[in-house]
Amino acid sequence: MKITLVQSNLEWQQAEANREILAGMLAQSVTKTDLIILPEMFTSAFSVGTGAIPEAWPGDSVDWMQSVAVNFDAAVCGSIAVEEDGQRYNRLVFISPEGNLAHYDKRHMFRMLGEHKRYQAGEERAVLSWRGWRILPLVCYDLRFPVWSRNTSDLAYDLLLYVANWPSARNYHWQTLLKARAIENLAYVAGVNRIGTDGNDIDYIGHSMLIDPAGEVLLDAEESAGTFTISIDKSALEDYRESFPAHLDADEFELK
Repeated sequence: MKITLVQSNLEWQQAEANREILAGMLAQSVTKTDLIILPEMFTSAFSVGTGAIPEAWPGDSVDWMQSVAVNFDAAVCGSIAVEEDGQRYNRLVFISPEGNLAHYDKRHMFRMLGEHKRYQAGEERAVLSWRGWRILPLVCYDLRFPVWSRNTSDLAYDLLLYVANWPSARNYHWQTLLKARAIENLAYVAGVNRIGTDGNDIDYIGHSMLIDPAGEVLLDAEESAGTFTISIDKSALEDYRESFPAHLDADEFELK
């Protein structure tokens, strides 16, 4: 399966402008891919303060993602700030060219910027199936919590992905934790981050990455804006799991 990681600067609270920027990046450089991964809150940047205005669910950005999916014959995912039934969510949207829509609401709210005061935490993980791969999508701060990211003893997913606005000040944490999640879960890990400076004067350095189940970095986008496409190999994943079946000795647990 070919995966495209989209690493971009994001305009502060400018949904239409961000959609135009991302559409231009994809049109200029992407030809054939199976999965396009956009950053966290790709329409607004990480705007969770009193001035943030989430979209109605579903809204213009979901329609736009659907059009991108059709245009590239690929699934598209990324998170947007939404409001549904009076509650606000940092919602990761996953949509196929056929219009099949799934979503995951970010579980761990980033309290250091007050996200927990204005957004509702999600309660359930969602393992999705796409073109023969089982995918667990998570959002940014979720990366710090290994139990929530944990694969089950029967290896419920093959690809773990994180969409993020992860600040430059903690870039070392970002890279280290992505590798750890791949190693401990015997899965590929994709992490998509943004670059630039947001409306809170927080800097982002990028380093979107694709990591194999042994912890080897297959792709590092470093600090540049762009689209980065790479293939992952299901047979290589299965061979690795068979040669190093650490999951058979994993502790049993139940997520609540």
